[in-house]
Amino acid sequence: MESTNNVTEFVLLGLTQNPKMQKIIFVVFLLIYVISMAGNLLIVIVIITSSLLGSPMYFFLAYLSFIDGCYASVSTRKLALDSLHEKKTIRFNGCMAQVFGEHFFAGAEIILLTMMAYDCYVAICKSLHYATIMNWRVCILLSGNVMGGRFSPCNHPAALHLPTTLLWS
Repeated sequence: MESTNNVTEFVLLGLTQNPKMQKIIFVVFLLIYVISMAGNLLIVIVIITSSLLGSPMYFFLAYLSFIDGCYASVSTRKLALDSLHEKKTIRFNGCMAQVFGEHFFAGAEIILLTMMAYDCYVAICKSLHYATIMNWRVCILLSGNVMGGRFSPCNHPAALHLPTTLLWS
């Protein structure tokens, strides 16, 4: 019989071994993370509280800011905190959770950007029918598709060839 070694953790080498430089890296990454989170939170709050920003475009923009904040939170915190620790390791399960989180939120962001492009297409090319095509029911269905419905049959490439009247009726 063969003996097997299972990897339980990874050793992260970091960007530098210089302790002073590691503190500078921590401050830089923490500052970028805080500014990113504050900016995304400000966008979401302004869009939610303003009555003038009630169109689907702003709804999708707020959702994009939320997803961007989640995406930034997946690995930036671990990267910043590991720059302060002497032993820089990550458990295998934690690494796989980060990989999953990065792929999940990156995929959600791509799908949401595609939906925003569709919203712009409808606003420009079918401007007279925009209010009936992009109603709030459709916006909620599209945004639910970003997180939970990525594996639904509507995402199949064959669904793209259906007339829009069948998809949105």
